[in-house]
Amino acid sequence: MIKNTILAMLALGVLTTSCDSDDDNAPTTANLTINLTGLEELGSDFVYEGWVIVDGAPVSTGTFSSVDFPQSFSVDADQLASASTFVLSIEPAVDSDPAPAATKILAGDFSGSSASVNSNNIVADLSSSTGKYILATPTDEDETNEESGVWFLDNSGEAAVQGLDLPTLSDGWVYEGWVVFDGTPVSTGTFTDPNAADNNAATSVFKGDAGNGPGYPGEDFLQNAPSGLTFPTDLKERTIVISVEPSPDNSAAPFTLKPLANVVPADAMNHTVIDMGAGPVVSLSGTVTR
Repeated sequence: MIKNTILAMLALGVLTTSCDSDDDNAPTTANLTINLTGLEELGSDFVYEGWVIVDGAPVSTGTFSSVDFPQSFSVDADQLASASTFVLSIEPAVDSDPAPAATKILAGDFSGSSASVNSNNIVADLSSSTGKYILATPTDEDETNEESGVWFLDNSGEAAVQGLDLPTLSDGWVYEGWVVFDGTPVSTGTFTDPNAADNNAATSVFKGDAGNGPGYPGEDFLQNAPSGLTFPTDLKERTIVISVEPSPDNSAAPFTLKPLANVVPADAMNHTVIDMGAGPVVSLSGTVTR
């Protein structure tokens, strides 16, 4: 009996020692806390994912969909301590690719225990964006509804030129024009080059039947109005917006970044250039601490 008890105690000691040894070899973790301003929820198909750059390689710090901050994540302590940069991307909610998507929204280098992150050096610096537009409906032959279309061009000279001065966006982002009808935003189309027609020039259901219009972003709101709206319409006193959208994009609403906006003056003249002003959100920012 004594011999059996000793053997049992020895076995327990070996087991305990083995467990202690495993604990000693287990990787240690540390908290990464992010505190961001201006982010909006992405919807059910996409999530935000944080990354730290360690020796030039991205290491995920976890995904999230809530935009209530601050939020903390448990990260390998050694990797976190040696990380040089923090990056935030937008990823599919069901994602088979372990690498970051092209759509990166915030980034910043660590200085000691913290990093100041912003969208300027990862999406684009939108602070110098300017815009002009006119009211016109070039896609039909009716001259009585010219206030029902908006085109981002400048026709104040001998020939029309582009009306939007916007920086080139990083991969994973596109511009989109909008008109807000009593709280309902309706897209004028997405584009990456303000000196060319937008992506829906040939497929728009709102334009008239006389052609695609000038070779610049814009839209005529002449037919097939969404539920609750009536086309043709009058865009005076409506809000015109240029936003920056993730691509792909699963939301029918404008994204957070809106570098340009303007309320069409009540006395606006058709075919006459109108200047846009700075939009409500030109940059996103925040801090990340380790």
